[in-house]
Amino acid sequence: MKKYIALKVIIIFIFLVPSSLISQELYAGIEVGSKGVKMSVINVQNIKKGKYEVVDFWTENVAIAKGIAVDGKLAANDIDTAFDVVVKNYTKLVKEYKIEEKNIFIVVSSGVGMAQNVDILLQRLYVFTNINVGIITADTEAKLLLKGCIPPKEYSDSLILDIGGGNTKGGYVEKFNEDDILVFYPVTLDLGTVTFTEKISKKAKTNSIDEFNELLLTALPELKEQTDRLYEKSPKIFNKDKIYMSGGAVWAFYTLYKGNSAIENFSPFEVKDVEAYNTMIKTDYAKFEALATQNKDVEKVLKTYSQKYLIAANSLLLTLLEKMPDIKSKKIYFTKQGQMAWLLSYIADSARRAKNIH
Repeated sequence: MKKYIALKVIIIFIFLVPSSLISQELYAGIEVGSKGVKMSVINVQNIKKGKYEVVDFWTENVAIAKGIAVDGKLAANDIDTAFDVVVKNYTKLVKEYKIEEKNIFIVVSSGVGMAQNVDILLQRLYVFTNINVGIITADTEAKLLLKGCIPPKEYSDSLILDIGGGNTKGGYVEKFNEDDILVFYPVTLDLGTVTFTEKISKKAKTNSIDEFNELLLTALPELKEQTDRLYEKSPKIFNKDKIYMSGGAVWAFYTLYKGNSAIENFSPFEVKDVEAYNTMIKTDYAKFEALATQNKDVEKVLKTYSQKYLIAANSLLLTLLEKMPDIKSKKIYFTKQGQMAWLLSYIADSARRAKNIH
């Protein structure tokens, strides 16, 4: 029951907080995700005019959703880890960054929120922070991604897809009537980088990459079937000319394939790039290990994901793209700010900057 109350509080904040409350000050967000806990610090000058600065962003890479793929629950030690990481960083935001407690928001991603025992983590965090930590459902998370990642003028012609640790979510909008009211349609796939990797790994008898790749081949037909069903439920997806993609899988692909982190907020790439990288990550991983010794961006990816995670993550990315009809005629972008889109959306929506999406 508490999770629904917390989510209701989040929705009220998104749509009802008046813009007069948003002045030039620091805001921070902590997101407990499947693959890690992410912290964002934003300085807002004038949110109505879109004037804000990303002051800092960092991640603590702790995969806490592994148990979900096994029995649907967070492991006790993973709950302890998540709690400790959030508490440490919450304290850092208050004491070192001097952020008012009312300007700090904590959420649990949909990939973690699906755990049957997530209430244990929520209650412990509430006792320490006095914050009703909200679970962002996959549908709400997708809506926030769209608002935080896609330029408003591109809404009607675009699809957002985010490959998270626990699941893959996204969506698109369509005009509801002649008044140009935009209605959001979510799409969800119950597989993400962590859950897909663990689903494959639990069948392994050894720790070898060769065996993992063989098991991946047996898992791909089911992945493709699920992707087909996802698209069949939302055929209007096929009419979208632009695909904005975010999440760790896309960040890892783009950084390793290009050899550096994205500079622009929206960086284009093509399916053939993902296909080429797919071969490289399976057969020439030593190339990336060598590059990591002299390239901080590549090093960061390899410290975040093992080779198995990278292989599974890119299989998700490639399948989502290859199953999209007429994909080669569409424009595909890696959206750099996807990791903090929910926080940008919270603040931006409170000032009613964009059109309402119902």
